[in-house]
Amino acid sequence: MDIIDKLTEIFKEFPGIGERQAKRFVYFLMARNPAYGENLAEMIKDLKKETAQCKECFRYFILNKNEKICDICANQHTDSSALMIVEKDSDLESIRKSRVYHGKYFILGGLVQIVEKNTKSRVRIEELKKKIENSKDLKEIILAFSISPQGDHTDTYVREQLKDICEKQNIK
Repeated sequence: MDIIDKLTEIFKEFPGIGERQAKRFVYFLMARNPAYGENLAEMIKDLKKETAQCKECFRYFILNKNEKICDICANQHTDSSALMIVEKDSDLESIRKSRVYHGKYFILGGLVQIVEKNTKSRVRIEELKKKIENSKDLKEIILAFSISPQGDHTDTYVREQLKDICEKQNIK
């Protein structure tokens, strides 16, 4: 496998990128001047150095003074009575841009595969349960998953997993 094929394989791992699009990325990079590739490589390295994952909601954020939680979780004006559960960071950002929701978030980390046997290793259901059990002000949980068979299955799975906790704490 040559370098073009290896890089194509890496780009194919990106969400929504197939073989042809991945190959286009490789040829695009080859056509650019060397400084472009060096700058891209440096920015990818910096991305890992300058970001962290929030310990509360699991959102990726730009580090500020080595804090362990993001600006949403740290903000005292964020409504802690509502918790919206989303699949991934990009879903959170889309909802946030709408400026309609002002509560807390939790990133599940993916959707539950319909035929998946080991679901707990693919999504953060145990972390979610712990977060809800430790929340004093929580009154409502909003499930915001894609409208698809996987999204519906994830919705059902999360509801089943949270049913007892929500009943005990009187959470909608």
